[in-house]
Amino acid sequence: MMKLNPINRARWARFRQNPRGFWSLWIFLLILLLAMLSNVLANEKPLLVRYQGHFYVPFMVNYSESTFGGELQTATDYQDPFVVKQLDSHGWVIWAPLRQSYNSINFSTQQPFPSPPSTQNLLGTDSNGHDVLAEILYGLRISLLFGAMLTLLSSVIGIVMGATQGYYGGKIDLWGQRFIEVWSGMPTLFLIIMLSSVVQPNFWWLLLITVLSGWMVLVGVVRAEFLRTRNFDYIRAAQAMGVADRTIMLRHMLPNAMVATLTYMPFILCGSITTLASLDFLGFGLPIGSPSLGSLLLEGKNNIQAPWLGISAFLVLAVLLSLLIFIGEAVRDAFDPSQTR
Repeated sequence: MMKLNPINRARWARFRQNPRGFWSLWIFLLILLLAMLSNVLANEKPLLVRYQGHFYVPFMVNYSESTFGGELQTATDYQDPFVVKQLDSHGWVIWAPLRQSYNSINFSTQQPFPSPPSTQNLLGTDSNGHDVLAEILYGLRISLLFGAMLTLLSSVIGIVMGATQGYYGGKIDLWGQRFIEVWSGMPTLFLIIMLSSVVQPNFWWLLLITVLSGWMVLVGVVRAEFLRTRNFDYIRAAQAMGVADRTIMLRHMLPNAMVATLTYMPFILCGSITTLASLDFLGFGLPIGSPSLGSLLLEGKNNIQAPWLGISAFLVLAVLLSLLIFIGEAVRDAFDPSQTR
């Protein structure tokens, strides 16, 4: 088990003394685990099949209908009564807790789409007949992965730029600040609208564009910390001894800047999730048919007679963003030694 040094133990103790942030962290980790297991929790395909003495994993591998005694070579429809009878007669099946995926259509509902919550669809269906709970699980996974990757890439670029400007100063700092001022004025939404008319936006296109427009968040914080510490005696002594600039920046200056950087991380993640949801709501996000919380909000806007759509998406986003804000506040207090309880 990794042992923490006394400073980090004190920070962890201060973090635990904030019950709102501490329990928010555990709730967020639980939501993250459920989102990552969305394929297992919500799927119209069986998780495991034993048929005539052989095992199959349909939720991971596509099998033809002929594999289970059918005549067609097309993909198996596991809701087909013939296939269900074959599986029950020659083996057994393990299903997901929710036998619906984000793109499966429930044809057995007694209500027109969008149908209200029922025993088959706990949160109802949208206008296309897709299960809302399954869409939320899959949408959470995409939102969290997008937010985490955007936060990581933006932070790395911002830290490198801020450290370079703060350590060297002079013309590098001057031209770097002028470049950031010009770059930060670039209209991201208009750029996405223009690109969407040329190429079909997807996960990686959106990630690239948002990284290019959002890497400036940490530059100011890291730059200020490097400007403050570059004149310390131990930094000047290391330079006089001929220590490489990269070693000084990574080993002696970056740990000081990481304190302020880590406190910003939950807030950057919160903004990243909101960015993707906003783009999907406006219709310039993920391709049509992709599971998304923003698309679910758009469904609620277009179907006022089905309030469960907008309410479900709003509550999920509100809870998720609130948890991240509470965690960020607890991390900020944990890294502040003046915060004593």
